[in-house]
Amino acid sequence: MAKPTTVAEYLASLPKDRRDAVNALRKVIKANLDKGFKEGMQYGAIGYFVPHSLYPSGYHCDASQPLPFAGIASQKNHISLHLFCIYTSADEKERFVDAWKATDNKLDMGASCVRIKKIENVPLDVVGKTIKRIKLKKFIATYEAAWVKKKPAAKKTASKKMTTKKKATKKKKVVARKKT
Repeated sequence: MAKPTTVAEYLASLPKDRRDAVNALRKVIKANLDKGFKEGMQYGAIGYFVPHSLYPSGYHCDASQPLPFAGIASQKNHISLHLFCIYTSADEKERFVDAWKATDNKLDMGASCVRIKKIENVPLDVVGKTIKRIKLKKFIATYEAAWVKKKPAAKKTASKKMTTKKKATKKKKVVARKKT
């Protein structure tokens, strides 16, 4: 069977219980998503991202991909809620973790991926508030500050080549270090 290329195809490929859980997450995310973000397929799952029309540079790991914000994927043993939006900000991640834990629901989370066994144990209001709090412009600025590599300064070239005497001195120092 071919991999789904649309959100509708992806949802149709899921068993009913998974589809219901994914739709519950989608509903909360879509209701709280700032203008400009789009929903579509990304990395074989449902993704929420900044389209190239608003951020032409795309994702630094793969510029052909739009800048990811969040995602939902049905895995073998769980549903994963990918929150790249909190991965780029330690403050947002801390707020999310604290808010989740305050609900007395167990949080099974990696760097930014929440593993969900039962949708009933997910404080959807916490997910919604997190998504709503992170506006498009703020997300792009935080992402750029955290991940976009700054253009390196031009290196100065040595005006004189190393003399044979300096090369010999360096070799002696290296040999001396190895002996100690």
